[in-house]
Amino acid sequence: MELILASASCDPSVDIICAPENVNELFEFREAMFYIGTFPITRTVFLILGITVIVSALLFFGLRKKAVVPSKFQAAVEALILFVRDGIAIEIIGEHGAKYTPWLLSVFLFVFIGNLYEVTPFVNFPVTSRMALPVFLAAITWMVFIFAGIKRQGYRYFVGIIWPTTVPIFLRPLVGLIEFFSILLLRPLTLAIRLFANMVAGHLMLTLLLVSGWIFISSVGEIGARAGIGIAWFIMGLGIYLFEIVVIILQAYIFTLLSAVYVQTSLYPDH
Repeated sequence: MELILASASCDPSVDIICAPENVNELFEFREAMFYIGTFPITRTVFLILGITVIVSALLFFGLRKKAVVPSKFQAAVEALILFVRDGIAIEIIGEHGAKYTPWLLSVFLFVFIGNLYEVTPFVNFPVTSRMALPVFLAAITWMVFIFAGIKRQGYRYFVGIIWPTTVPIFLRPLVGLIEFFSILLLRPLTLAIRLFANMVAGHLMLTLLLVSGWIFISSVGEIGARAGIGIAWFIMGLGIYLFEIVVIILQAYIFTLLSAVYVQTSLYPDH
């Protein structure tokens, strides 16, 4: 898809890099692949449904048989669960963290698979580069940490935000106002934007570099030595490809980690 879009407006004898006239075309897939009743299933919707299937299958087949000597697959799934439970949920939230493990594990796997689409052959589109999905995930995190705060402290949770008793009394109105906007508005917004911006940047760089490299190299018969530009773009693209694998894992971890941190601050505001 990206190759067609880029090559349609690219002349390697003139241009230095190949890109579609509107880069939104690399992120917006509104044409329906098929319909379920009257509901259109676009490429993005199909990929999101695919995440659900992949995560469900991963956990089902990884945990359905408890063996004394687990298979490598089972051991890997169990190690992932223990990492989220011990390394994020309990480590960050504390004694009440274990009960948040299913949610945090779901968030981690959903974001990870959604990010991983970026470097998946024949997909090459991270669904987390569509702002609606990071906003939706951040909104769920927002509801969880607000509910956790209310459940533990009652409506004193909001009083503690607006009128923080841990600061001098003459600073409380100002600090309370800052905390109100920070906790109730900025936290979910920055959580979503962080994930969105990183995945957009990675997807854009990979597409432009690898597609440009391919188009220049394949046009060697027409442009001669100028095709060497394509080799440079392709090598840079492969380097970005490897770097993006690290970013994919890191962004899933950071999103999950911050979700746990926000819950922890709701449960233990004095900390």
